[in-house]
Amino acid sequence: MKLYYAPGACSLAPHIVIREADLSADLERVDLAAKKTEHGDDFRSINPKGYVPALKLDDGPLLTENAAILQYLGDRAGEEAGLIPAAGTIERYRLIEWLTFVSTELHKGFSPLFNPAFPDEARKLTRAKLAERLGWLNEHFADHEFLHAERFSVADAYLFTVLSWTKRHAIDLQPYPNVKRFQNRIAERPAVQKALGEEGLLEQAAA
Repeated sequence: MKLYYAPGACSLAPHIVIREADLSADLERVDLAAKKTEHGDDFRSINPKGYVPALKLDDGPLLTENAAILQYLGDRAGEEAGLIPAAGTIERYRLIEWLTFVSTELHKGFSPLFNPAFPDEARKLTRAKLAERLGWLNEHFADHEFLHAERFSVADAYLFTVLSWTKRHAIDLQPYPNVKRFQNRIAERPAVQKALGEEGLLEQAAA
């Protein structure tokens, strides 16, 4: 497999899962502004959507979108890794429920803040909506260590990645102490430290 990634982008989530599961995968960095890979290839010729993550499978196909890639990697890791429930079970659908929440309510909630042309008033509304979602998560983590089934899953890797953007956008997690504890706890996992190091993000994560 080959994971196309950009440092600190949402592709960090599958990168973490690859390391958690000790899966064999090559990494290829992408300059998202130039749409070029580190080897000079036109990234749009690889993924016409033009964004990461993109996972090139061993038998040729390209898989995109975090919710799909994370489930694929969780299944590849095998049942013993415990990163995702078995397909067809209610627990699998609960996990998909969490992936969808992170993707649509948090990930996409941050997206406008990355756009410098986004109006200030709209930014305020975006931050207010994120605050509402973070408050809800804070309640969840009051009596849960992880998002699902009291063990680390692919959904936690995704949430950790999205929460890392709070520093970039000066969103204070102090009002959400349970979310902050979750973020700090996940950051200490050896696989997470390895993925952060490979993307050159360790110093940033410690700041």
